[in-house]
Amino acid sequence: MRFAVMASGRGSNFQALIDARARGELPGAELVLLIVNRRDAQAAARAEAAGIPWEFIDSEAMARAEFDRRALALLRECHAEAVVLAGFMRLLTPEFIEAFRHRILNIHPALLPLFPGAHAHRDALAAGVVESGCSAHFVDDGVDTGPVILQQAVPVLPDDNAETLAARILPYEHRLLPEAVRLLAAGRLAVEGGIVRILPKK
Repeated sequence: MRFAVMASGRGSNFQALIDARARGELPGAELVLLIVNRRDAQAAARAEAAGIPWEFIDSEAMARAEFDRRALALLRECHAEAVVLAGFMRLLTPEFIEAFRHRILNIHPALLPLFPGAHAHRDALAAGVVESGCSAHFVDDGVDTGPVILQQAVPVLPDDNAETLAARILPYEHRLLPEAVRLLAAGRLAVEGGIVRILPKK
């Protein structure tokens, strides 16, 4: 399965996919393109180092619909079959999501449906929960509301702040996202009634 990745920042989850591929852990997945929406996104340098083509589309210079139109054109050109959002900090239009329905993966640093949005660590700490974590999920028309594929719980420590909690959760993001990609590429994910079922190996 041909995967394109979209990222906005440092690209550590994108690097996790590159590393998993190098270890032979993504046998059915090919990383064919990276799209970044910020000129200073460090993910672009990771793509160059790994020999993966990348493109920059300036999200500040155009409306959301125009950005998505250009991104979809690039995805069609490289024959992408699925999309991974790896720290991509921009909402996608319903038209984009429909073009890749149940083929857009995202990693979110909380145990969804708890604490969606851009401030998950801050919100978890403010709520006083004893554990948070991360979720790999399909993207739908809402904000972090799509069907959950995999989750990993991580304890919240008494002296945690947003930075320390984020640092402890991040290694689990780096495990969950490649695993979700592997399962999708293997045809082992089915969505029924808004719930993901992981199918047995063929």
